[in-house]
Amino acid sequence: MQHTIPLEADIPADRREVLHNIAAYIRRQQAEGQPANLVFICTHNSRRSHLGQVWAAAAAHWYGVKDIQTYSGGTEATACNPRTVAALQRAGFRIENRDPDSDNPHYFISYAIDAEPAVCFSKVYDDAANPASQFAAIMTCSEAEQNCPFIPGAALRVPLTYNDPKEADDTPMEQLRYDERCRQIAAEMWCLFAQIQS
Repeated sequence: MQHTIPLEADIPADRREVLHNIAAYIRRQQAEGQPANLVFICTHNSRRSHLGQVWAAAAAHWYGVKDIQTYSGGTEATACNPRTVAALQRAGFRIENRDPDSDNPHYFISYAIDAEPAVCFSKVYDDAANPASQFAAIMTCSEAEQNCPFIPGAALRVPLTYNDPKEADDTPMEQLRYDERCRQIAAEMWCLFAQIQS
């Protein structure tokens, strides 16, 4: 993977506090000898939640933080949007679509030669592919944040919402908006795992 991560991120204090809370959950799990499961949740599980899942996995690997598993889900299942996949490709990830004829393809997204790829496909947050308990529910969109005040099984539920790049779909700003969101999420995941590593 090419390095496109900002060296410094101007992350507002309120967002840094949310990242600190996620870091505290990870440290608690480590202290108990348990894996830290991060589930990124948005409405359709098509854009922001996948970006969170992939960048968190890449950042954990970069900083050598062990026993981190990243997942994503939605309040409904659709498909991982091809624009999301394209943004990750532009960021340097290697991506394999193993079922291109499916309405909801499974994308295998590689970020290191010595790590299992992240598997991205759209699913509801309580899908069998995701953990059922002791996970951190990270709400990446305001709709899911408002509509899901309670996530069964979550040890931690935090809002870390992002503007939806979908607003720029089919406009001249489309690629710019997706790349902006990709970089923002990357920077915040790097900030999160830098706290764990240090």
